[in-house]
Amino acid sequence: MALRSVKTPTLITPVAVAPSSVINKPHSIRFSLKPTAAIAVHNRQLSFYSIGSNLNLKPTKFRCSASALSPQLKDTLEKLVNSEKVVLFMKGTRDFPMCGFSNTVVQILKNLNVPFEDVNILENEMLRQGLKEYSNWPTFPQLYIGGEFFGGCDITLEAFKSGELQEEVEKAMCS
Repeated sequence: MALRSVKTPTLITPVAVAPSSVINKPHSIRFSLKPTAAIAVHNRQLSFYSIGSNLNLKPTKFRCSASALSPQLKDTLEKLVNSEKVVLFMKGTRDFPMCGFSNTVVQILKNLNVPFEDVNILENEMLRQGLKEYSNWPTFPQLYIGGEFFGGCDITLEAFKSGELQEEVEKAMCS
């Protein structure tokens, strides 16, 4: 029987421990680490360990990206949203939805026999990002009724079940 060589683990001493709030929001802080450092995450605790040499923890500066909602895009969105009674910004088209949530809203609108304009947000990244700022709503689909943001899939589904959606659509169609 051959003996195997087993290496004894080396004990690494923690240098600093970040609070759990940093773990819950990893985008809120960034550190510049020298290549001689390792990061370990255990039980939602972030620890920095030194591996031989000095550990240099310096918060880095954040770069703010420019707004995707330019004045021209905002004007275009306002014209589009106000040009039709019901507008659905979705992934795909009414005939070929490319996500289940978009498909759900399309089926609801078809069930109510609502004429609506569909806009495929996957065709234009600037449109997709600008629309998130315009509506202050981070996900798609986004339903607009009578020029006003109504909601996403969950809100539309609940409003359909309660009858509120049909009332809102009828109000918009009659105005």
